[in-house]
Amino acid sequence: MTGVLFDLTFATAAPFWALMILLPRWSWTARIVRSPLIVLPALLIYALLVLPAIGDVLPAVLSPTLDGIRDLLGTDTGAAAAWAHMIAFDLLVGRWAWLDSRERRIPALVMAPVLILTILLGPLGLATYLGLRTRWARPRDPAVPPQPLG
Repeated sequence: MTGVLFDLTFATAAPFWALMILLPRWSWTARIVRSPLIVLPALLIYALLVLPAIGDVLPAVLSPTLDGIRDLLGTDTGAAAAWAHMIAFDLLVGRWAWLDSRERRIPALVMAPVLILTILLGPLGLATYLGLRTRWARPRDPAVPPQPLG
C-alpha cells in the first residue's frame, strides 16, 4: 500500500504542473490553478501515510534530532510521507509563483523553467522566482490611489 501511495503522489500533482507549464494561457488553467485545493490529493495521501504512524512521527517531529529524522525517513512510510509533503508544498509554491507571474505579466517561456526547477528542487525554484519577480512590477490598479510613504 505504501508503494502505491508513493507512486500516486506525483501522479496527482502532475496534471496541475502540466497546465501551468504547457497550457499557461488556456482559460481553464487559471480557473483550476486559482484553487488551493489542487494540493488536496497530495495532502490526503500524506494523511493516509502519517496518521497510522503518528506514534512514530510525533516524537520525531516534536523533538527533532538528526538521528531521529534519519530513522523516520529511512522507513518506507517515512520516505513516502516525506515525498507527499514535498509534492504538496512544491505544488503550493508553484501555484503561488504561477499566479503571481500572471499578475506581473512574466512571460510563460520565462516561467516554464522556473516551474520545472520548482518541481525538481522546490526551494531552489522558489529562490529563483523570488529573484526573478523583482524585474517585473505588479501593475497598479488605476482605481486604487497610491499609498503615501511613511
